[in-house]
Amino acid sequence: MTQDMNLKPLRESQPILIVEDSTDDFEATKRAFSKANLHNPIKHVFNGEDALSYLRSDALTKPGLILLDLNMPGLDGRKTLEIIKQTPKLKKIPVVILTTSDDERDVKACYELGANTYIQKPVDFDGLIAAIRRLKEYWFEIALLPKEQGRG
Repeated sequence: MTQDMNLKPLRESQPILIVEDSTDDFEATKRAFSKANLHNPIKHVFNGEDALSYLRSDALTKPGLILLDLNMPGLDGRKTLEIIKQTPKLKKIPVVILTTSDDERDVKACYELGANTYIQKPVDFDGLIAAIRRLKEYWFEIALLPKEQGRG
C-alpha cells in the first residue's frame, strides 16, 4: 500500500499556536505539553487580533495546530475561528477549541464554523495532562494532514 506523498503527520518542528488570554492557563498548558513529551515550538498570543496578525505574517512557518480559547477580550475565539476558516491560506490549519465552556450552543457553533475538535478544559492539572496526551496522539501521531507551501 503506497502512502500519498501529499499527506504527513505533524512533526516536532511545526509550531503550535496557543491563543489564550489567561497567562495561568497558558503556563498550565505549556507544563502539560512538557509532561506529555510534546516538544513542538510554541507561539503564544493573548487574543484573536494578535493570532490573525501572526497567522497573516508571510515571514513565518505556519503552525501545524492552533489551540484556541473562546472567551477572550476583543476579537473572541468564535470570530477568530470564523476568520481563520474563511481565509484560503489558513483554513487547512487544524483548530482545536480548548475552553472552559461546555455550552452546547458553543460546541455546535464552533463545529459549524469549522473547528476540527472541541475540548473542554479539564478542571485539574492531571486532567489537562491526559487531554494533551490524547491530543498529541491524535494530531501528531495518527492524523495525516496535507502538505502546504511554507509548512515543513
